[in-house]
Amino acid sequence: MGAAMVRFHVKAWQLGLPLGLLAALGLGHGVDGSAAEGQAARPPQQLPITAQWCLSGQPVCIGLEVARTPQQQSFGLQRRPRLAPLRGMWFPYSTPTPVRFWMHLTPEPLDMLFVRDGRVVTVVAQARPCMHLPCPSYGPGTPVDGVVELAGGEAARLGLKAGTPVTITPLPLSRSPGAAAP
Repeated sequence: MGAAMVRFHVKAWQLGLPLGLLAALGLGHGVDGSAAEGQAARPPQQLPITAQWCLSGQPVCIGLEVARTPQQQSFGLQRRPRLAPLRGMWFPYSTPTPVRFWMHLTPEPLDMLFVRDGRVVTVVAQARPCMHLPCPSYGPGTPVDGVVELAGGEAARLGLKAGTPVTITPLPLSRSPGAAAP
């Protein structure tokens, strides 16, 4: 799939357009890179932990996989087993962007934390798995700088809520699990 088509699918996904609508429009591939829901599944995406969110006032840091490219962002945590405690995925946006996230082909509940200007603006707790279309989509209705996805229940366990400060920092390559040795 070409870069322009990937960007289109990511935008369609961010706006909450269902995969079936894209196929009905003859646009071929869905947001997860497959030609249709029932075709051969791509293996789960596993990115290295390259950033962390250390919680204010707590001796706790969350290790984050960073979904940087449109393709990584569109695939997200699909087909992944439950995330370990203090692990998640960060979806950064260079400019504030209105987004909608869905749980299509994501087998475990997730907490979605929508972030703007260094603060959580909305928490969607325990977003339910959705293995078949149509799937609901979630978002705050206002532009965000990024989204953190955690295992369902982690936000409550860690006391994360709207207003919680968020500072995500890159990890040095030597501290990133799975990073190539120099």
